[in-house]
Amino acid sequence: MTQTKTYEGIHIKNGQPSKVSDALVVEAALQININKEPYTVVMRTPGDDFQLIRGLLFAEDIYKETENLTTKIVEQKENGFSIINVNIQKNYLGKGYLNKRTLLSVSSCGICGKQKLDDIVFTGSKLKNSIAIDTHKIEGMFAQMKQNQATFELSGGSHAAAIFNINYNLLTLKEDIGRHNAVDKVIGELLNAKKLKEAAILLVSGRVSYEIISKAFIAKIPVVVAVSACSTLAVDFAKEFGICLIGFSRGKKATLYSK
Repeated sequence: MTQTKTYEGIHIKNGQPSKVSDALVVEAALQININKEPYTVVMRTPGDDFQLIRGLLFAEDIYKETENLTTKIVEQKENGFSIINVNIQKNYLGKGYLNKRTLLSVSSCGICGKQKLDDIVFTGSKLKNSIAIDTHKIEGMFAQMKQNQATFELSGGSHAAAIFNINYNLLTLKEDIGRHNAVDKVIGELLNAKKLKEAAILLVSGRVSYEIISKAFIAKIPVVVAVSACSTLAVDFAKEFGICLIGFSRGKKATLYSK
């Protein structure tokens, strides 16, 4: 399923203008309500909204139960702007709910919505990473991911995240204008399918920030591989959390930052 719209533009080459029709990736607001009260607004690419919500609430320590969420579309506009309500019993609301987001979560954000520095600290046991990833498999995994990036093929403007199992088999792949949203979507889909325990390797199409590492840690995914750069905090967190982090994975080249 692609999420693009066609826009007219003027292409200029060697000083000469010409009309073009470009497919652009859709960016629209999703308001998430919890028990009929507004919780946050996420700028995302429409589609897989329920997976996005499940993954986001899991990563934010708001809902960690195994039962799937009860959701309802409150409003859905033609431009992709939507409101979705999630019903969660109060005794199932995690600690993260007390730290309600007060800021718009934009598609490129890393710590959007965090209210104080303490909110970027994560606790938990270091992952016992027993996976010795075969670096020769990475190029093939990225090739498989690229083959399934239909929205990027049309627009060149979307990110993707893919999760593979220990046998390098693709479990799920999602696209979104935001890197973090794409990660939430793939984790959310596996949560809903009760298959998150099979997740072994997370591939992302862009750079890796601390927040992507934290999402992998919470989901207990021991290997993260990126096509682009890694931030300093991403490397620091990966080492602390026991996550194998590989960046600049392009063709037959890659850089190992943490193992």
